[in-house]
Amino acid sequence: MNKKALWTTGYAFLNIAYFAAFCTVHACAAVFLMSRGFTNTQVGILLATANITSALFQPFIADVIDKKGWLTNRRFILISCMVILIGSAMLRFISDSKPAIFIIYAIIYMIQFAYQPVMTALCFEYQKKGCDIVYGLARGLGSAGFAVTSAFIGRAVEAKGADLLPAVTVIIMAVSAVAVFFYRPSGNEEFTESAEGTAESGKAHGRVTDFFRAYPAFLLFVIATICFFFAHNMINDFMIQIIKSLGGGETELGYSNFLQAILELPVMALIGYVLRKVSPAKLLVFSGAAFFVKILILIFARNMVWMFVSQSFQLFAYAVFIPAGAYYVSHTMTDNDQVKGQAYVTSAITIGGVFSNLISGVILDNLGMRPMLITGTAVCFVGVLISFAALKSPDRKGESIL
Repeated sequence: MNKKALWTTGYAFLNIAYFAAFCTVHACAAVFLMSRGFTNTQVGILLATANITSALFQPFIADVIDKKGWLTNRRFILISCMVILIGSAMLRFISDSKPAIFIIYAIIYMIQFAYQPVMTALCFEYQKKGCDIVYGLARGLGSAGFAVTSAFIGRAVEAKGADLLPAVTVIIMAVSAVAVFFYRPSGNEEFTESAEGTAESGKAHGRVTDFFRAYPAFLLFVIATICFFFAHNMINDFMIQIIKSLGGGETELGYSNFLQAILELPVMALIGYVLRKVSPAKLLVFSGAAFFVKILILIFARNMVWMFVSQSFQLFAYAVFIPAGAYYVSHTMTDNDQVKGQAYVTSAITIGGVFSNLISGVILDNLGMRPMLITGTAVCFVGVLISFAALKSPDRKGESIL
């Protein structure tokens, strides 16, 4: 196996493990929590709390990592795996204490979101150190890992119960921790840990105001991202309720998650070729429009066929957005702002989830499914308008973002 295949395979394995656990923790959050007696509103509050904490935590951790001290991308990922593993093991045996479940699940949910941008930053860090990693293919295989997990976990939960979820998470995180520990060039611990900032690294912008002043077009991108993922998280976090309103159940939840995730693989695998023809920023605008169509379809859905049609737009929405956003940050920001840039993207995704969690559960409990979906569609449309406004916004070089 040549070095390119070796590094891509290793990074792909990290992504597969991450998104398999993402399925059991995030995609199945409502299933697990409601099995422990939580209402829709309580689920929304818990996820919002975790998302708010994650949105605040991510830029802070990114700033620490960017300073090239002891805490590196790889070490933070390893620590995160262990925290999720321990928390999931605790959840397996706690069934009658809502406050304890609330706190532990919120921590797990928050930490898993927090190390997602660090995973992306690790890839681009290793690339700049000479490791040839095909990011799109590896990330797409991560989505395939999510898809395969989804296909089996829905039926398994329906047959064995939601207690299965934290047990599976423990196993996945144990494997992931071992993989992360050994994923370093030639076993050289100093490869990432000793890197000092160079003249090419550029000035780091630690303060939020300094950062967005340096990258003004990126600020519009962040705002639009919040709107896109308000709608996206609304669908994902309350998917089981949407599916039940269309006559489905946990098995259909697994199939639906499988469909949208498996469609991400070909797009992400080929995104490198697409980016030779189309700029990352233009692809981000395109993906925003796809997010809008995806949730718009659900307003008029009457059966599971339309749910699957909606999920198929993942091919143009999330599957395009994630790699395009990663490449946009990598290409436009200095080395000393790389982790922060990736973290701000994930923070925007997280903040979109916060607003969705706070609003969606309440609307669903008090007004019903369609008003919730109409709200998500309206917010996503605003995001599309903002993304178009970024067309004329200059980047830090004084050039148009698109």
